[in-house]
Parts: sequence; structure tokens; C-alpha cells
Amino acid sequence: MDIDMPKRNGIEAVKMIRNNFPIVQVLMFTVFDDDEKVFAAIKAGAAGYILKNAEPQKLLHAISEVYNGGAPMTPGIARKVLLQFQDMLPDENKDYHLSQREKEVLALLVEGHPYKMIASKLNITYDTVRAHMKKIYEKLHVASMTEAVAKAINQKLFPAK
Repeated sequence: MDIDMPKRNGIEAVKMIRNNFPIVQVLMFTVFDDDEKVFAAIKAGAAGYILKNAEPQKLLHAISEVYNGGAPMTPGIARKVLLQFQDMLPDENKDYHLSQREKEVLALLVEGHPYKMIASKLNITYDTVRAHMKKIYEKLHVASMTEAVAKAINQKLFPAK
């Protein structure tokens, strides 16, 4: 499918095809490599995006790839998609404004220590650990110890040991 077509542009056409025939896969084949058209086509349901300057052999391979469930893209388009996706990912260094003590408590929790052991290691009471955990839950926007640990690991709040 090309983008620049008479009567209806290819992006609108892809959207109509995908809405009415969801199993039909559409490969964009166009000269347009600007971000707006690339992402509009992908969002509309294009299964791949190949520029017209691609070699004929690559076009045939792309058609076969779409047929077999792949999502072929010209290398420059793939780079745009990756950069856009990377920009959308949450910042690994997000600052949740945890105090030093809250970081220590959470780090020990990530290591698998129970509250009693955390209290002992940090020379604080069990209730103080619980109070720190309550603040950690609020700051991380989580509702359980498991969620707090998962978020700390997934967002790499602590360097790997």
C-alpha cells in the first residue's frame, strides 16, 4: 500500500482494511520516511514499512515476511521506530524522592530480608521499618511489598551486585 494515492490516502485505507478485515496484513511501500507518516501508518495497522528505494529482492522478501507473520521495515524506518520506543520507556533513573533510610530499607527488602532482619541490620524497630515501608509504598505508587520489590528491580533503582 502506498501512502499517496488518489481519493483516499494509504493510511486511511490501511485503517479501513484492518477494521473490516482484521486478518488482512498490509505492507506499506512508499517514498515517505517522515516520522508523522511512518507512525501514523503503523498505528493504523500496517504490518511493515518499506521505502520504494529498496531493492526489488528486499521487497519480495518483505512481502514473504509479512505473509509469515513478520514486520519488515527498511533499516532507517526500523531505527526511527526503535528511537521512538526508547523515548516512550520510563526513565530508569526516575527519582522517587526516597530518603536515604527508605533506600536502605528497600534495598534490604530487594535482597529478600524480612522486616525483622531489616530492623536488626539497621538498628531500628520493627515498627519503624513498617513506617518506612508505608512511605515507600506512597512514593513508589505501589500497594504491596511485592510490587515495591518488583518496581525497584524493573526500574533498576539499585545497582546490580
